[in-house]
Amino acid sequence: MINRADTAWMLVSTALVLLMTIPGLGLFYAGMVRKKNVLATLMQAFSLCCIISVVWMIAGYSLAFTAGTPWIGGLSRFMLHGIGAHIKNGVDVPFIMKESSSTGITFTVPESIFMLFQMTFAIIAPVIIAGSYADRMKFNAMCVFSILWSLLVYAPIAHWVWGPSGWLANLGAADFAGGTVVHINAGVAGLICALVLGPRRGYGYEGFPPFNLTYAVIGAALLWFGWFGFNAGSAFGADGRACMAMVATQMAAAGAGISWMVVEWIHRGKPTVLGVISGAVGGLVAGTPASGFVLPGGALVIGLCAGSASYWGVTGLKHFFGYDDSLDAFGVHGVAGIVGAILTGVFAYGPLSASSTNPTGIVPSIHQVIVQIETVLVVMLWCSSISFVILKIVDKCIGLRVTPDQELEGLDTALHGEHINL
Repeated sequence: MINRADTAWMLVSTALVLLMTIPGLGLFYAGMVRKKNVLATLMQAFSLCCIISVVWMIAGYSLAFTAGTPWIGGLSRFMLHGIGAHIKNGVDVPFIMKESSSTGITFTVPESIFMLFQMTFAIIAPVIIAGSYADRMKFNAMCVFSILWSLLVYAPIAHWVWGPSGWLANLGAADFAGGTVVHINAGVAGLICALVLGPRRGYGYEGFPPFNLTYAVIGAALLWFGWFGFNAGSAFGADGRACMAMVATQMAAAGAGISWMVVEWIHRGKPTVLGVISGAVGGLVAGTPASGFVLPGGALVIGLCAGSASYWGVTGLKHFFGYDDSLDAFGVHGVAGIVGAILTGVFAYGPLSASSTNPTGIVPSIHQVIVQIETVLVVMLWCSSISFVILKIVDKCIGLRVTPDQELEGLDTALHGEHINL
């Protein structure tokens, strides 16, 4: 039967995850770009929330979460056809995510809220990518790229990892709330965007002062707050696993914030505001795949590792290869996501994921670590190759990058005819 407490928690969690994108990630990114691109950055987050909501309704949800093949779902929920079937004579009946005509996974919440919760994940992924191409991608190119990426990259990977018959799920991949599906996926796509677009004008010899770090701090705080819905909501119930996921989320974020702060303090002589909020976000990312599988101690270690790894990702790695990942989508989300996904296999606590079909749950083992590494590599390979193809097609058809004059003028005025009066 439908459980009202579980449903209430999922309603709250869905709203919390949406808060992560607008205003959370929007403000986080807007505070780090230059003044002339602040409104354009906020526009990207807000407009993608609208666009991907419709894409998810039309086909994204069906491709990701209906029974089909191990590679992609079907179209039985095209335009959300049949999603109201759980309401019969005014009474809710359980939602069963079908694996086949005879078997499936039974949830205690209506399919409508399951669909909407997953929609918020599909929304935030392309907004994360936007951090890598900030200051230089055309608005129409961003819209077309994000639609195609959502259907051709995000939906298939969501099906592989979380779908009722996904092949990575059958392999044993453990991703509680989206470390691979959302963060590694978006981080790698962002890296490909940065490489294809090339660096911003003046990158490497001109300063790019952030407009307002106060905005970024507020955005990071909203991300942290909303992340409790992101991770604990992925339990799909108001239960002990959701509570443990929330504790793990807090400890991973705290550990990573401390780790980045200490490493930066040693390396550069001073801890920075931008550093500690970036570290905390990295910890939230790393805790995402692990949150429903690990105890607080494991989450803290994952966070400590993710903070220092993310610092290296946005300093050493980026500078060594010379790419311009504007707001470090890959350096934070990609790198921390990889750390969290792999370490899930090291710190998993079996009873948290135990079930009648798997009495031992996900436990630490060399085998599980290998499965996690294989999952990471598969996601990186598919995402990078398909993202590259999409970008090249969009570039050929309508062009990807604004003109040098538009970039110099700023995207607020050049693309949207607006500016900040401060």
